[in-house]
Amino acid sequence: MLRSILVALDDTPGARSARDFAVTMARQTKASLTAAVILDLPHTAEDEATPIGGYAYKERRDAARIAQAEKEAEDIIAACTAAAEDVPFDVLHLIDAPEPALRAASARVDMLVIGRDSTLGQEQAEDGLAPTIEGLLRHGARPLLVVPPGMPLRTAGPVLIGYDGSLPCMRAVQLYAQLRPLGNAPVKVVSVGATAKAAQELADVACAYLIGQGLTAEAHGSQGDHPADVLLSEASALHARMLVIGAFETSSLRQLLRGSATRKLLTQAPCPIFVAH
Repeated sequence: MLRSILVALDDTPGARSARDFAVTMARQTKASLTAAVILDLPHTAEDEATPIGGYAYKERRDAARIAQAEKEAEDIIAACTAAAEDVPFDVLHLIDAPEPALRAASARVDMLVIGRDSTLGQEQAEDGLAPTIEGLLRHGARPLLVVPPGMPLRTAGPVLIGYDGSLPCMRAVQLYAQLRPLGNAPVKVVSVGATAKAAQELADVACAYLIGQGLTAEAHGSQGDHPADVLLSEASALHARMLVIGAFETSSLRQLLRGSATRKLLTQAPCPIFVAH
């Protein structure tokens, strides 16, 4: 059961969608919610040279930057308060670089929710995908829920699981079944393989596990060489509420962030992606 959620906030559209999705999950599951805001404060190395007469200017400049960062954080938290309505949440101000700060903070919760384009005040999101996400997936302690910008909050539709039999996929399926971020929403497991029969056998394994955990699940095997395209098509056709995948291997669905197929999933999926490694 999902008991604690950390959501990373900034002023990007994806972060606002992530915030709203996290609030909805917290309301439905009664999980505790923590909103993390990165304070982009000025830092100076101890041995950094400062010109004569430059200290006063630097102090004024840094003070202005700090005031601006704090004001931006206040605005983001105020917007979260308005969006949360009856859902209580804690506020966490982080002053480290986004990836290590969120990695450390997420070790205390069940799941980290982040907007697909969330720059967290420091990075450009190439192709609409924040670089912080890759680091969090490689080194983070918890599953990540990546939410696309402008995504409507769906109350119907299945959860779609992409399954290839790899250890990361097995862990993703297990974590999803344990946490149930969308409660007992029905699940469809999709596997893609060299033959439809082989793919169906793979999907049946994951489906049997999910049914054993008390979830309603069906399995579908598809022949093909482009699993990302199959999953994107299924997610759109089914109006999927969430896509579940594993990460960090080297073939098929295992190419996450190491190949065009899985980057395509992260940048084009029409629903949040629950990722474990």
